[in-house]
Amino acid sequence: MMSDLLMTINPGLFIIAAGMLCALVPLHSVRKTVMILAPIVAAYALFKGYSAGIGLAGEMTIAGIDLTTYRLDRLSLIWGYVFCFAGLLNGIFAFHEKAHISDASALIYTGAGLGAVMAGDLLTLFLFWELTAVSSVFLVWAGGPRAYAAGLRYLGMHVLSGVLLLAGAIMYQNYSGTFFFDGNEIGLGVPGGWLMMIGIGIKAGFPLLHTWIQDAYPKASVTGTVVLATFSTKMAIYALARGFAGEEILIYIGAVMTLFPVFFAVIENDLRKVLAYSLNNQLGFMVCGIGVGTAMAMNGVAGQVVLHVIFKALLFMSMGAVLHRVGTAKASELGGLFRTMPWTTMACLIGAASIAAFPMFAAFVTKAMIIAAVFEEHHYIVYLCLLFASAGVMEHSGIKVPYFAFFSHDSGKRPKEAPWNMLLAMGLASLFCIVLAWPWGGYQMLYNLMPMPEIAGEYVPYTVNHVITQLQLLFAAMFAFALLKRLGVYPPERRAQILDFDWLWRRPAVATLKWIDVMGARVEAYGGLTVKRGWSGIQRRLFAMFSPAGAMSQDAPSGIASVLTAAMLGLAIALLYFVG
Repeated sequence: MMSDLLMTINPGLFIIAAGMLCALVPLHSVRKTVMILAPIVAAYALFKGYSAGIGLAGEMTIAGIDLTTYRLDRLSLIWGYVFCFAGLLNGIFAFHEKAHISDASALIYTGAGLGAVMAGDLLTLFLFWELTAVSSVFLVWAGGPRAYAAGLRYLGMHVLSGVLLLAGAIMYQNYSGTFFFDGNEIGLGVPGGWLMMIGIGIKAGFPLLHTWIQDAYPKASVTGTVVLATFSTKMAIYALARGFAGEEILIYIGAVMTLFPVFFAVIENDLRKVLAYSLNNQLGFMVCGIGVGTAMAMNGVAGQVVLHVIFKALLFMSMGAVLHRVGTAKASELGGLFRTMPWTTMACLIGAASIAAFPMFAAFVTKAMIIAAVFEEHHYIVYLCLLFASAGVMEHSGIKVPYFAFFSHDSGKRPKEAPWNMLLAMGLASLFCIVLAWPWGGYQMLYNLMPMPEIAGEYVPYTVNHVITQLQLLFAAMFAFALLKRLGVYPPERRAQILDFDWLWRRPAVATLKWIDVMGARVEAYGGLTVKRGWSGIQRRLFAMFSPAGAMSQDAPSGIASVLTAAMLGLAIALLYFVG
């Protein structure tokens, strides 16, 4: 009976409880053991629950509101498995780190992300949604004093995301009478649909709403960036897949998301920031696939999420290992590290080949499903955009990151190899990047986990046409990189702050606030006495009219109290009218 009861509890709560325990446990070894075991226990709970056919569970009614706190189907299951695996990788990678707050925050963040993708209603989703923001900001602040302002901006964007999601959910509940989160009922055509999608879009890194990723991730701690890169954005992709599959506008939003990061990544010096832009690029493929909404597109999105979590974590781990040993991830200050960090170099190269979709490496077996689905739906311009973006990925993440970090010019730095636990985490991620793309049955294991495995089984990634086309695309990108370097026209690596759309609030917005502050001080200095005299006169007139002895109270003994009561009643009636 107890085991049956545990199977009906959202497994994200197990990991959150483990995170709260880590905040109280002083022993380093115990905390790290909990960090590694908690995701394994959650994954086992998912397996047992799905095997038992749980479906919907954790149903309760609070204040007349029906909640479904746990929904386990094929769409949520694949996200749940990869989130648990990411939690395991993070626990191993951070095993050497001795920080209560980072351990607790990472686990709570992991549990909140898992809880969100398992939520069956919008209110439960919102609660986990906001918990991811509150818990993860500590991982940004763990990066040091320079990360404090970035953490505040990060927190502000994520809280705004949650507010929009909640506002849209309430409007949808007023329309439908339920908070149940079902894509067959939700979309842009229902009240609150646009608010919910924009709120989700903030976390998904929609164009113009994306800059929190490049602002916060590179400033987080060595281990914090690896954790951050996994949950928030993929949780948002899940919410889009659950609630907005087939919305055509997402095709074009996704296409733009794949394109603009390519140009920023080419000129960026901070290699962790290059990977942050690459994250936006990969999210664009997923958003585009969700917009298409066909069975093959949705399978491609789910598979791409799994592999992206693994190879993106691998790339961030390799750059984290470099930062841990060298103290910088700036391309202008690195180079030649392959001499003393060969295993980290190999891990980075595997991650680079995986994200670039080389045959027999991760993304090769999933990204093409999305691109093919776009082509089959006759979105030919978007199809060409995705091909260009694929070549761009090869340039900035497939070539630039490993080249400038480990090869290029010799920086003269000879650091030690990464700690054993970092190597173990990178080795495990590297293994999965290869195994899940292996042509002799490996990729089929991934296809069997997809939301519609019967459709996925019809797609064959290893055809002569696909392999040759992909190799031509990749080698063309490699040739372009080599040619531009040879001609000396490739953008040089230099110490500089590359501003994105966040320029608007870093410069004009700050200048506007300073101007308002200065003008306020001047008004207070020169007009303060006049304002005070004017306000005093208004107060005297109000008292003369509404006081018990005033004109308005001659026939109404309650005076000002009755007026204020009537005003409040009118306001309440107006609010009830517009809200109800």
